Amino acid sequence: MNKMISNVYCVGRNYRLHAEELGNEVPAEPMIFLKPSHAVVSMNGTGISLPENRGEIHYETELVLRIGRSYEPGMTVDELVDVMAFGIDFTLRDVQSELKKKGHPWTAAKGFKNAAPLTPYLAFPGTVQVAENDFTLRKNGEVVQRGNVRNMIFSLQQIVDYIADRYGLDEGDLIFTGTPEGVGPVVQGDRLEISYGPDLLGSCEIVSGPQAKQ
Repeated sequence: MNKMISNVYCVGRNYRLHAEELGNEVPAEPMIFLKPSHAVVSMNGTGISLPENRGEIHYETELVLRIGRSYEPGMTVDELVDVMAFGIDFTLRDVQSELKKKGHPWTAAKGFKNAAPLTPYLAFPGTVQVAENDFTLRKNGEVVQRGNVRNMIFSLQQIVDYIADRYGLDEGDLIFTGTPEGVGPVVQGDRLEISYGPDLLGSCEIVSGPQAKQ
């Protein structure tokens, strides 16, 4: 098996206020979906191209865990995760709304190219320490999202155990752990910056995508 190919797991509706802002029910167990590995792109100050004519695209900022070794039952997150990053789960919101109505999978709304920008990795400090700082997203200099893992519905350990039990976890897999409230649209020309505590970790500019409404 090619170890360079990683799974990209994502957790939907893992912050209560985010579920409520979109009018969704709070799930009783983790809601897992996948993005293709081709959706992942570095958030290192460069430009990112997004679909231009498929409706609104929303940002969703998330803590991202990278699995550093093969999962074995009983492992803790601290044993399993080597590094972390922060990323954006870009979502074609209008497309997703239509898919929901039809009961179809979300892949078309979540899995397009460049749909998962990722900051450079940081050493994972541990499940307790990671909650010591908030993470934020700035759009054109204004804070639009602020989150902290302590506000998750399902903890990092619950997420890891759930995914490993049902789908498997191995070295190189990524887990987008869910987004807090404050999601909203991006348009061509927007600049996005993710910080953790006082430190700016990554940024990008939307060089093509939906146009601003006149």
